[in-house]
Order: sequence, then structure tokens, then C-alpha cells
Amino acid sequence: MKTTLPRFAAAAVMAITTAAALAQDLKEVRISSQPALVASLPFLVADEKGWWKEVGLKATVTNFPAGAPQIAASKSWDIGITGSVPAVLGAVRFGLHTIAFSEDQSATNALYVSGPHADAIIKNPGSLKGGTVFLTGNSTVDYSARSCLAKFGLAKGDVTIRSMGQAEIVAAMSSGSAEVGGLWAPNTYTVEEKAGGKYLCSGKDTGTLVPGNLVARADWAKENPQLVARFLAVFLRAQRYLAAHRAEAVTLLNKHYDAGGVRISNAAMNKEFDLRPTFDLNGQLAMFNRGPQGSKADTTMNTIAAFMKEVGSLRADEPLPDPKTYVTDEYLKLIDRDPALKAFANRSN
Repeated sequence: MKTTLPRFAAAAVMAITTAAALAQDLKEVRISSQPALVASLPFLVADEKGWWKEVGLKATVTNFPAGAPQIAASKSWDIGITGSVPAVLGAVRFGLHTIAFSEDQSATNALYVSGPHADAIIKNPGSLKGGTVFLTGNSTVDYSARSCLAKFGLAKGDVTIRSMGQAEIVAAMSSGSAEVGGLWAPNTYTVEEKAGGKYLCSGKDTGTLVPGNLVARADWAKENPQLVARFLAVFLRAQRYLAAHRAEAVTLLNKHYDAGGVRISNAAMNKEFDLRPTFDLNGQLAMFNRGPQGSKADTTMNTIAAFMKEVGSLRADEPLPDPKTYVTDEYLKLIDRDPALKAFANRSN
């Protein structure tokens, strides 16, 4: 009597067999990140669940204080998770390729107001004309904030932009010396809960996609395409796991943030998941699918590059980097074509 396994069962058996074979010879992947990023929480999940080993990887994570030093040190790592602004700079200066988006950060890069005029500003954002906005320059929140100002009908020069570190902005809004600040999460929750800050506008309100980027050194990735695909499969599975197990996800995020010196409430931790949509394998492939007019990922990165030229992060005399030279779905497609790896990436347990 011949027995035929259901297709999904056969894929699962194949995945287990492949994982067992891969685990015989673990390959190191050096990952770069920044402390207390929600987007890097999948690394902790993968460590605790043993998923790196299942696909034959040995993952080592190095944290950098911010995107600029992380990108500058790119020769010391293989794959990184960073903001979209550093990702463009990394492409132009160091040959980094964007291989996927970690999540949609549009709602978590926002303008906040505090103090006695907060309600009046929220009611009439155009009243910011002639005022000062404190934000961290050449960053994703700078990008989001400028889209908000444009939505309010404020032209360049209508407000004074003062660049400060995030901790300084939080302190200034807490003390009353700053009314309007551009912040990214989890600083947004700190201002809400400890300084009475009120939400004004984010990239989501203006239709401005602000992705987190997974990037790889182009030379290393070309030599090790299967390692890149395995890394992405682990990352995608961990994201699906977090989405399916909220209570455990909050516990893990608390542990992750604690290690990075961040303290926020459980309510704020839940917001971190609620406000940051992620993309499964099909979603990633759709974002990166390049038709005759390019992909949504191409358009997004091109818009960010134009912003960087406007604010001086890229030289005015150099052309915008062509997304086709650094935005790729090659490694996502490797997962999609491998039944075992695809089944692994699409699991939520």
C-alpha cells in the first residue's frame, strides 16, 4: 500500500531533514544592530528557540550606538538591521544592499507637543510658523517631521529646525524648554507618560513609508547567498512567532529593552507591536517585486534618498543612487524557491 504525505507534511519533513543536515556544520553570520530596537527582537527569539542552529547558522550580534557608526563599521559585519536613512548612506558609501524591510516605522517617527500651547497647536498646526522644532537631524524622524510640516502647509524656512539627540529632546520637553519635538519610539512613549506630551503627526498621517532596513555587505552576500536566505528565513519566522504570541512577545521585549537600558510601561510595549506592521514572506516579495515602473521598495528608498540630498546627507552634485543597484529581492526569492526554507519562514511557532 502506497502512502502519500500531504504536501504541507512533506515540506515539514523536508525542513526537519534539511535542518538536521545543516546543523552539522554551523556557518557564522555576523549581525550588526543598535541597542533596544524592536526590529532586532527576532534575534533574541531565534536565540532562545534554537532556530539559528536549525538552519545551520551561528549568529553573533554586535550593537552600535547609532546608524552612522554602525554603517561606518560595515566591513566588520555581514548583515545589519538599521534605519532607512543609514541604509541609503551605506549603499552610496559602502556598497550595502537592502535585502528586506524589517518593519513599517511610519507611525513611530512622530512630532509631539507639550506645554500650555499643546492643544492650540494640535487644533491649528499651521500656528507652528515662526516657531522651533527640535529633532534629530538627518534621521527617519527628520524625514517624517518634514512630511508633517508640508502637510500643515509650512514651507522650508517657516520653522526653525534644531537638531538634538533624542535624550536631549525628551529632557527639554520634560522641563518645558521645548514645545515641539520629533521623536522615534520608544522615546515617544516616554514623552507621553512622563512629560505629558501629546501626539501631533507621524509619517503614517502623511502616507510616508518609513521602513526599517535589513542590509548586507554586497560582496559577502554574493559569496554566501544561501546564508543570507537562511538568515532572512529565521528573521521572518521569529516575526510571525511574535505576532502570534503577544503575551510572550511583551515579556521578551521587556527583557530586550532592559538589556538596552530602556524602561517603558507594558502599555507602551504593546503599542510597539500595534504601531509597527511587519511583512511576511509574501508581503516582502510584493514590496520588492520590480515591474517596469520599479517596486514599492524602489520608490520608498528613492524618496528617502531625495530627502537626504535636500538636507545635505548626500552631496548636491551627486546623482540619486539608483535603487536597482542596491535594493534586491534576490535572497527573498531564494527562500520562495526552496520548499523547506519557505515552510520554515512561514511558521509561527
